[in-house]
Amino acid sequence: MRVSIHKHISNPFDFKQQLLSWSQQFREVVFLEGNGYPEQYSSFDCILAVDAFTSIKTDFHNAFEDLKQYQQTTKDWLFGYLSYDLKNDIEDLKSNNFDGLEFPDLFFFQPKKVFLLKGNELEIQYLLFCNDEFEDDFNEIVENQKSKAESSASIKIEQRISKDLYVEKVNQMLHHIHIGDMYEANFCMEFYAENVVIDPQEKFRKLNEISQAPFSVFFKNHKHFLLSASPERYLKKVGETIISQPIKGTSKRAADPVEDEKSKVMLASDEKERAENIMITDLVRNDLSHTAQKGSVEVKELCGIYSFLQVHQMISTVVSKLDKQYSAVDVLKSTFPMGSMTGAPKISVMKIIENLEETKRGLYSGAVGYFTPEGDFDFNVVIRSILYNQEKQYVSFSVGSAITSKSIPEKEYEECLLKARAMHEVLR
Repeated sequence: MRVSIHKHISNPFDFKQQLLSWSQQFREVVFLEGNGYPEQYSSFDCILAVDAFTSIKTDFHNAFEDLKQYQQTTKDWLFGYLSYDLKNDIEDLKSNNFDGLEFPDLFFFQPKKVFLLKGNELEIQYLLFCNDEFEDDFNEIVENQKSKAESSASIKIEQRISKDLYVEKVNQMLHHIHIGDMYEANFCMEFYAENVVIDPQEKFRKLNEISQAPFSVFFKNHKHFLLSASPERYLKKVGETIISQPIKGTSKRAADPVEDEKSKVMLASDEKERAENIMITDLVRNDLSHTAQKGSVEVKELCGIYSFLQVHQMISTVVSKLDKQYSAVDVLKSTFPMGSMTGAPKISVMKIIENLEETKRGLYSGAVGYFTPEGDFDFNVVIRSILYNQEKQYVSFSVGSAITSKSIPEKEYEECLLKARAMHEVLR
């Protein structure tokens, strides 16, 4: 049972900074930031959830069933993540690659305190037993000074796969494509640093500032941190409507407006990028059809071009109506992991990339988001993100690109470096 109050916020931008600073005292934090991006389907500009009343933490075994039971019995706000390796719960797959981060495969919590900001209107929802803390907390937030930037030592970032090895591995993938094992695969590599201490809040602020992505996240579970500047929505549920927005296709931004427009137009007409996007859109349509009312799966937008601070992206939007016999978690399970981070056909691809990648993906290319008390949800795709295990002093970020029959290994490598630029900048 929750009690809610409403407040008018005259300066939402400053308030969001104060909210993030104030949240750092708690063991569990999820801060979701839309950065004012004109995103058609968003319900809130910013959400903060802190302080677990109950939680669920598990490895992949039976994870979706455990989550379904937790969500259906709690019937409250739940915030958390699904890691990529939950694939092993859905199919006969394994994750044997190196894991320097050691995050649990699944973690969700029921927060004692939730803040929902839309425009200038803030709604605060507290569980019944702590609603006497509303005013004290609110006063503490608005008096909170933004923390001073700490000057941290330069971090030496290592690359898990060298350029030569990357090219060799992509050539192996092209061989798989040519003999018909797959059509398209998302191949990822890790950048990492060991024995480092960072200020996660400060690094998130910096990453968010240079990216301003619509699905940005600051996540903390005790010593595990995710700092995400994701531009991609995985899946959203509103009533019976399901919305998926896969991204496939990337081009550089340019400082010169004429060059920038040229980059955008080239992306829109690039046959390889369009083919990638259409292939994954088709896969998403198929995934959604498993839980959809007959004939309700529809492509709302195909290969739309959207601009972000670092890159232009090609995004498609697929919607469906949920068949009443399926639950919210059923939709997630039948579409996970998302097609944009795997490829087609999905199961064959996941086996091949497991053999060729050097790192367990973990939370990277998983999803972070929330369930509402009504059973709706919204999840991003964890890309353009820094992961940090504070206890092990291990920092990691991964990037990937889609390999198709038309791929040139050296160009795919360049695309990976382009996607890695913001995280490199933040950590250096």
